[in-house]
Amino acid sequence: MNRAFALTVALAISAISACSSLPEKQKQAARDFAEARKDSRLSCAAADHCALASPLRALAEQAAANSAADAEKHTVILLDQGHDALLARLHMIESAKHSIEMQVFIFDLDESGTLILDALVRAARRGVKVRLLLDQLYGLSRPELQARLAVLHRNFELRLYSPMFDQAKTSKAEFFAGILFEFKHINSRMHTKLLLVDDRMAIVGGRNIQDRYFDWGLSYNYRDRDVWVAGPVTRKMRDNFNAFWLSDRTAAASQLDDVATVLLQAQASDADLSLPSRPYSERMHALALMVQDGSKVMEALSVYLNQVGYIGFYADLPEKHEEEASSRARASNAVYQIISDAQHTVMLQTPYLVMSRMARQTFRGIQKRPNPVRVWVSTNSLASTDAFPVYALSHKYKRLYLKELGFRIYEFKPFPETAFMRVGQSIGWMDKQELEATDMPTLFGYAGYAEPDDAEPVPLRKQGMRVGLHAKSMVVDDRLAVIGSHNFDPRSDDYNTESMLVIDDAAFAGRLSASIRQDMRLENAWIIAPRESMPALADFNYTMGKLSEQLPVFDIWPWPYATSYQLKPECPAVTYDDPRFAACSTPVGDFPEVNMSMKAIYTRIITAFGAGLEPIL
Repeated sequence: MNRAFALTVALAISAISACSSLPEKQKQAARDFAEARKDSRLSCAAADHCALASPLRALAEQAAANSAADAEKHTVILLDQGHDALLARLHMIESAKHSIEMQVFIFDLDESGTLILDALVRAARRGVKVRLLLDQLYGLSRPELQARLAVLHRNFELRLYSPMFDQAKTSKAEFFAGILFEFKHINSRMHTKLLLVDDRMAIVGGRNIQDRYFDWGLSYNYRDRDVWVAGPVTRKMRDNFNAFWLSDRTAAASQLDDVATVLLQAQASDADLSLPSRPYSERMHALALMVQDGSKVMEALSVYLNQVGYIGFYADLPEKHEEEASSRARASNAVYQIISDAQHTVMLQTPYLVMSRMARQTFRGIQKRPNPVRVWVSTNSLASTDAFPVYALSHKYKRLYLKELGFRIYEFKPFPETAFMRVGQSIGWMDKQELEATDMPTLFGYAGYAEPDDAEPVPLRKQGMRVGLHAKSMVVDDRLAVIGSHNFDPRSDDYNTESMLVIDDAAFAGRLSASIRQDMRLENAWIIAPRESMPALADFNYTMGKLSEQLPVFDIWPWPYATSYQLKPECPAVTYDDPRFAACSTPVGDFPEVNMSMKAIYTRIITAFGAGLEPIL
């Protein structure tokens, strides 16, 4: 970058930040005003704060009673369905008696977000202590909304992790400047997801708070996964949450410049800061009613229930974001240790497949053994991904993953036929056109039914409800199950804080393995394998591709080592190293289902030139 240009940008951003920064005296006045305006009235006088009677709470109390210091007992429920994951969250919040801690990367006020925020507000007004911790970049980032939440109730606290330029909302100019001049700080995000109720029961996994994570999206949904857990491990979750809550990187919403400005303006004009109400849609009403019925909740969730023993909880701390803090990457270290200890099988599901140096070393290690570990990988195709630059880098290293790391890769289709999802049921009451024609109110300019601008990052050959993988799970040796927020990319290893549960139980591992295998079935995924060519040409292509791959930036070889195949229905499920593979598969090209447009060209370009972006994608 031209030095003069960089200096100009830096000075401009510094000027912007200086102009927007409030004097400490005004910030203190905003904090005092927010504290004074907080409501202290309670809607319930009962000792249990009118908590909803809950079979989930009964399971949690039983797990606590059955546990001893040397013999822990836990109850877990695999949350494979988005609808069930939303149901469980809402039911837990309504059943809270004393405390709720929620920690999440993305929190949008679409329909699912509205249901959850409404439930949290009701809990606070009942008398439950609610602490909501959001990453500043994508968490309810509108200053007007945060100002209203800052004065909501004495039992409701909102804090933001790692706010950029001391603001709730980051402009594009500020974000760009941050990337240029504060790279590590800007990219050090809180990616951890946790809902903890009364220190008794929790949800850990990959889902954020947004419709597409709960099968409620109108054009795009995530195939994701969480686990509900009750037992002694929840105490470790509380400790980890407190470490973030009390971190120097965390700020109360009222302390941020733009939120404080809204508060001071409201004080001067005596403006109403109550939360605006919005009518519920039909599906919101239906779910809200179901939440109140414990028998229906258990009917939906009990089929996925397991009783297990000890559970490990591995979670990063804010200290991971200090300089030279790689040794503090608790989650990543645990992941790679588990893989290193594998004896025969690793089954991995990850939306992003850009292996860090640590990951490559680990997988190379288990392939060099006399009896190499078999590694099965379920990940996104270009047609299904929400991050095509990341996929482009994954495409660059297909040879490495197949040949040297021993991966058997299955790429998720954008229109899977038998995935564990109930998308149609979730939104079938109204199509997109009908929904957009309704007069649903907006909250601070955000329509609750609107999709993000990147709902279809890659244009496809046909229209329909598209699905992309977001689940982060692993099964090792048919015994050890891992579910959490950790992706297999450099961001999770080096920048984001992550968390995960490790469950040593063959029955639960079998259930998780079956779920991942379902996503790898021929009707749901393409298999990645070496492309067909004459033996002499194959050797030459392999050599040239490997040499090109080693270049630090440019990958100039135009014929990639691997491509996508569709398995034939009449054949058994075979991998590319099976002698039957050639007869049981049909090549479908590098980017099946993708409309070859500018996005496909971008993918090729990033594949060739984007190695330098690898650490941040």
